[in-house]
Amino acid sequence: MELALPPKVTERAFSRIAEITEDAEAKCLRVAVEGGGCSGFQYDIKLDNPTDEDLVIERDGIKVLVDPVSLPFLSNAVIDYSEELIGARFVIDNPNATSSCGCGTSFSI
Repeated sequence: MELALPPKVTERAFSRIAEITEDAEAKCLRVAVEGGGCSGFQYDIKLDNPTDEDLVIERDGIKVLVDPVSLPFLSNAVIDYSEELIGARFVIDNPNATSSCGCGTSFSI
């Protein structure tokens, strides 16, 4: 089995996390992969607090959390923040996904 490389987090994503967690109770962004969605897996992105098992990606005190079950699905992915006319959201460029749906939150491997 290949070693799962941690996802990369862009400067733009860290900046947005800093903004949204400034007054929030939970100070970290959790990126997880769950079964479901229209393509088999879906991303679950939410504010949360770290657990002992989490991989913590940190820059200047801002943290992104990935649980050990989700890590292989996010190996070498890039977590970014995008602002477009249709809305602003965290986006994941995942080299492990063989296809994804139009919503951008569901994918298959």
